Amino acid sequence: MSQNEQVTSPSARREPRHPAFGPDGLIPAVAQDVDSGIVLMLAWMDEEALRRTLDSGRATYWSRSRQEYWVKGETSGHEQEVVEVRLDCDADAVLLRVRQTGPACHTGTASCFDDGLLVAADRTKG
Repeated sequence: MSQNEQVTSPSARREPRHPAFGPDGLIPAVAQDVDSGIVLMLAWMDEEALRRTLDSGRATYWSRSRQEYWVKGETSGHEQEVVEVRLDCDADAVLLRVRQTGPACHTGTASCFDDGLLVAADRTKG
């Protein structure tokens, strides 16, 4: 290792980082069950939705289709209690680790990814 190289421990990298919102002012937000690790859903947040989430401890998202904020579970009762919020390595996506009450998906499934198996081409044939 040269004199200019530094070894950085994970605890030494804990400077606060700021989300890199896209040109539309949004950032993808992945909700993950804190206990099982299952990915529950993907939604979108702007700066205000993230602030509301951090302040309230309840997942708040921005609806791109309705152009309004929505608190997960506000009408269905299927709430997301936010345990922690993390940024990915590029700070252009957030991970919400949540305690989910009831199903996460509006279709009634536990995860929005339950029925979404993408069938790939058979790669075993030469």
